[in-house]
Amino acid sequence: MAAKTIKLPVYSATGEELSSVSLKAEVFGIEENKQVMHDAVVVYQANMRQDTAKTKKRDEVSGGGKKPWRQKGTGRARAGSSRSPIWVGGGTVFGPTGVQNHKLAQNRKEHKLALKSAYSVLVKNKGLVLVDSFKFEEIKTKNVVNMLKALKVEGKTLIVLKDIDEKVILSAQNIANVVVTSVTNVSVYDLMYFDHVVMDKDSVKLVEEALL
Repeated sequence: MAAKTIKLPVYSATGEELSSVSLKAEVFGIEENKQVMHDAVVVYQANMRQDTAKTKKRDEVSGGGKKPWRQKGTGRARAGSSRSPIWVGGGTVFGPTGVQNHKLAQNRKEHKLALKSAYSVLVKNKGLVLVDSFKFEEIKTKNVVNMLKALKVEGKTLIVLKDIDEKVILSAQNIANVVVTSVTNVSVYDLMYFDHVVMDKDSVKLVEEALL
């Protein structure tokens, strides 16, 4: 019978193991569903698109008011404007208009399953690291560098905060491959992209409550 809870250690910012937290296996220990995870990433990336690409149509290209040559007698095909789509420098037919919409959506049930799957993969790969709290007395890049070093966290890292803390955000902003976000802003894409997710114990409980 599968375990109903998963125990993860909780560390201090100095890397000392302080306690442990029990997480529900139905959120952090399920068999991942690759399809809904893929769908969630496709939706995320589609919704991040700015959709600003635009080409000029025939009526938007400058010039071309004069008929290039007379209608008959030249031996060439008839032409009414040099801005025709078949001419070099002419307008574009069926090009992007600048108002195209690539937005996609995923229903709530599938999105929850995708998040559970992503968190479960993260736990299985030992990528979820829990800390007691993020408390820095001052804004210093060294604070975050030392914390990650003490936690033995390397590679692409996402630091997840329960409450926005400017000291943590500003201390981490100059570190390559380290991003700080709030617990309500974590996406399936984030969980799959980052090698490690460093989260405080209060945040992980909020995730558990939201996905149950």
